[in-house]
Amino acid sequence: MYKKIGLSILMLGYLLSVNAQQFIAEGKIEFEKIVNVHKQFDSDNEFSEALKSNTTKYKYSYFDLHFKGPQTLYKPGKKAEQASNNFIMDVANENIVFSDLEQGISTSQKQVFETRYLISDSILKINWKLTTDTRKIAGFNCRKATAIIMDSVYVFAFYTDEILTSGGPEGFTGLPGMILGIAIPRLNATWFATKLELTPPSPSTFTAPEK
Repeated sequence: MYKKIGLSILMLGYLLSVNAQQFIAEGKIEFEKIVNVHKQFDSDNEFSEALKSNTTKYKYSYFDLHFKGPQTLYKPGKKAEQASNNFIMDVANENIVFSDLEQGISTSQKQVFETRYLISDSILKINWKLTTDTRKIAGFNCRKATAIIMDSVYVFAFYTDEILTSGGPEGFTGLPGMILGIAIPRLNATWFATKLELTPPSPSTFTAPEK
């Protein structure tokens, strides 16, 4: 009898721990963005080779995705520790995207050269196709999905259903869980989660950009 009681307690503890993992509803995810700079030089000529020799191959940047229920806030995170000799400009490095998945609206603040734009629009609907491929990202089991946006741009995503919010980096949404990995070959860029912090977003900063 005591063995049965002990086994029941262990099973209950296991189920509670599994449920705790499957129902994460708020927190902060750090994303590492990597751009293959050398692949942006298509031609195999002396000028392209000279450019490659004066730039590091990969450019790193970090972003934080705060989420709570149906809302997400994606914004620049910590500074990358890397050589600063990359003169290739990444106009998306200052992007701030606030998404309300319940209302289907996103508000973005984007910097283009010296001008800052504020854009409010409906959330892009993406026709995702789920696959059977899986991958572990930041400790979460993720499933792969693919899509084509803007008629010809391929996107590969990895999402987990252990996080309830169906958001993702750069405003990508529409999968049954949180997107923890994005790859866009056309841009030679990837976004992958590095860690999750179970820290509730601050009410004072968890708002749509207004400038």
